[in-house]
Amino acid sequence: MEFKIGNRAIGHQHKPFVIAEMSGNHNQSIDRALAIVDAAAKAGAHAIKLQTYTADTMTIKGAYTIQDKNSLWNGKELHDLYKLAYTPWEWHEQIFQRANELGMIAFSSPFDPTAVDFLESLNVPLYKVASFENTDHPLLKKIAATGKPVIMSTGVSTLADIYESVQVLRNNGCKHLTLLKCTSTYPSTPENTNLLTIPVMQQIFSDCLIGLSDHTMGVGASVASVALGARVIEKHFTLRRADGGVDSTFSLEPEELQSLVVESERAFLALGHAEFGILEAEVNSKKFKRSIYVAEDIRAGEVFSAKNLKVIRPGDGLEPRFYESLIGLPAKKDLKKGSPLMFNDIL
Repeated sequence: MEFKIGNRAIGHQHKPFVIAEMSGNHNQSIDRALAIVDAAAKAGAHAIKLQTYTADTMTIKGAYTIQDKNSLWNGKELHDLYKLAYTPWEWHEQIFQRANELGMIAFSSPFDPTAVDFLESLNVPLYKVASFENTDHPLLKKIAATGKPVIMSTGVSTLADIYESVQVLRNNGCKHLTLLKCTSTYPSTPENTNLLTIPVMQQIFSDCLIGLSDHTMGVGASVASVALGARVIEKHFTLRRADGGVDSTFSLEPEELQSLVVESERAFLALGHAEFGILEAEVNSKKFKRSIYVAEDIRAGEVFSAKNLKVIRPGDGLEPRFYESLIGLPAKKDLKKGSPLMFNDIL
């Protein structure tokens, strides 16, 4: 499966598409938001992603307060958290424009139908469906009806949930669909990431591209996912974790994002194909394999022994597989110490 966004091809045969997720790491500063875009572009990210919602499109005041000592947001009321984290809609156009000027694709996750209408007015090239919205069928229908490529995270979902949501998207106009393996804990641990799900997802959803929305610390899980078939990688991104912010704890810093871009591409290039035998690139290295050499001067008729023959580098003489059968045979001619032993040296 393959599709194009502008000049960028995304698919099985192409280098991983790396998305920097800004989320709420702008800390309610447009200048910081633009600095995050600049840093993502400098690090080599292929796309910047926003989240398009308001506190009132997500929940209502008083609906729920997080009570989880393991949560980064323990004790916060949802409405207050979203007021802190949301990206003002009036910033979107400026952020998208900056990203486009820097050669990056800019898009967003809409969280309700009004957000889709707003993003359509900005002519976004594709859409992201967040894990917590992936069973919101009215929203999926609205997004699919745009006819644009869709990337959907699959956290907090059963296989049946994912299958049903894929059908909703397909039946309502989505032609190019990417599914991201996702563990919706913040941060995730390597132990609950389960990357081996990726090739299974590819078998089940063979007409989709598969990727990873990675909430673990560092880049190891993302790079490893490439070997298992992931071709889209999404990571939260900030300027410095020490600056704080709703998602800063599990976000990459610029140097780490650059490492992700470089190493995921290396992982992709290293996959190659199944290959046995000596590669063309290895031909010159054959000389550094071991072979049989004359270790002491040998006279014609003298027998070969462990004293006067050695298996050493380089590989210019007979291969070591012949060594044991040569012991006790006579030399055909005088042989000098340091010379490779050849078949025509043997009587």
